[in-house]
Amino acid sequence: MSETNEKTRYSDEELQEFKELILAKLKKAQADYDVLKANIMNSDGNDISDTSPTFKVLEEGASTLGKEEAGRLAQRQMKFIQHLQNALLRIENKTYGIDRVTGQLIPKERLRAVPHATLCVDQKQGNRK
Repeated sequence: MSETNEKTRYSDEELQEFKELILAKLKKAQADYDVLKANIMNSDGNDISDTSPTFKVLEEGASTLGKEEAGRLAQRQMKFIQHLQNALLRIENKTYGIDRVTGQLIPKERLRAVPHATLCVDQKQGNRK
């Protein structure tokens, strides 16, 4: 098998750099998820007494909306965490940074900005070459 000038995958050193970046983002994402989850769990208890039923109904409505929004954010955060975990798997099997459509390397700049990317910008935007 002859070696071509064009790289077909990132080196182990480059993969290690991306792994460290992803692990840092994963740690922060997990912390953010934990905060959202705690917010959802703690939003049930409020200090409104039964002496003000109208205010209590309004407060519960606002609380529910906040809880729903927190739930959506938590779901989105969990999806992000899963994407980062999948990127770590691609690093382990040395397929990280390879565009899943073209098979070419995704530029490092894109991977630094979106470390879980599986498409180069052109493919993501639908500009097929």
